[in-house]
Amino acid sequence: MRGSRVRTFWGAMLILLFTIMMVLTGCSTSQKNTEAEKTQTSAETKGQEIRTIKHEMGETEIQNTPKKIVTLELSFVDSLNALGINPIGIADDNKKDMITKLVDHEIDYSSVGTREQPNLEVISSLQPDLIIADAERHKGIYKDLQQIAPTIVLKSRESTYQENLDSFKTIAEAVNQQEVAEKRLSEHEKTIQELKSKLNVDSNITVLPAVVRDTSFQAHTTSSYDGELLEHMGLKIAIQKEEPYVEMNLEQLVEINPDVLLLANNEGKLLTDEWKDNPLWKDLKAVKNGKVYSVDRDLWTRFRGVVSAEAIAKDTLTMLNEK
Repeated sequence: MRGSRVRTFWGAMLILLFTIMMVLTGCSTSQKNTEAEKTQTSAETKGQEIRTIKHEMGETEIQNTPKKIVTLELSFVDSLNALGINPIGIADDNKKDMITKLVDHEIDYSSVGTREQPNLEVISSLQPDLIIADAERHKGIYKDLQQIAPTIVLKSRESTYQENLDSFKTIAEAVNQQEVAEKRLSEHEKTIQELKSKLNVDSNITVLPAVVRDTSFQAHTTSSYDGELLEHMGLKIAIQKEEPYVEMNLEQLVEINPDVLLLANNEGKLLTDEWKDNPLWKDLKAVKNGKVYSVDRDLWTRFRGVVSAEAIAKDTLTMLNEK
C-alpha cells in the first residue's frame, strides 16, 4: 500500500516537472518570437523611413530613398549629376543635345516636355517617386504634381548663386545624400577658391555679364546667379542692384562703361549687331581694349549648379587671363 502511494507521488512529481519545463520552453519560444518580430518591425521601419522636406511651397513627406526622379529645371539635373544620380525624366525643352552638354555621361531618360510647360501625362506615366520643380515656373501646377508623386519646389530660374547651393542641399536631403553633398560642396568651394587665386586681373576692373537677344540687352547684376558667382571669385560686377536683371539700351550701357563684357548671345540675329557700327559702341572701354567675350548661353544662364558654376569659373579664368 505504501509502495503504491510512493509511486503515485513520484509520478505526480514527474508530471508536474514536465509541465513546468513545457511552460518555460513555451515562454522562451514566445520571447524569441517577440524579439524577432521587434527586429523585423525595426528593419521595416528603417527601410520605410519618412522624412519631411521643407521647400518653397511648404513641406513634403518623402518615404524611403527616391530612385525614380523627374526634374523640371536644368539646375536640378546638375545637382543630381553632382550627387551621382541620373533622373528618369527631364524637362529638356525637347533638346536632348542640351542635356548631353550639361552632363558628361550618357543618361537614359524620357523627355517630359518644356521647362515652361512640362507634360503631366508623360510625368505620370513614368511613375516617379520624386518630382523636383521650379518655384517660378511651376508653382501653378504644384498640386497637380503632388497628385502624381511627392514634389519639392525650389528656386532655380531666378536663383542667386547661394540660393542655388541651398537648393542643392535640399535635393541632397530629399534623396538621402547629405554626406555626399557636404563633401561635394567642400570640393566645390576649394575649386572656386583655387581658380580665384589664379586670376591675374586688376581688382578694380568692372565686369558686366549680359544676355543679348534680337531686340534686347539684359545686363546681369550682383543679384543674378552669374553676377554673384563672379563676385565670389573676387571680380567687381558693373551693376550693383537688388534686381537680378536690367534691360539696357546702348546709351545706358555707355554710362556704365564696363571694362569687360561677357555676352551670352541668343541664337540668330542680335541687338549688338546693330550697335557695332555706332560710335558709342566703339567708344566702350571693353570694345576698345578687346575685352568683349562671347560665352555659352546654356552654361552661363540656363544650367546653373555646382558643376556648371565650376565650368563658368574656368571659362572666366581663361578669358580674363589671356593677354
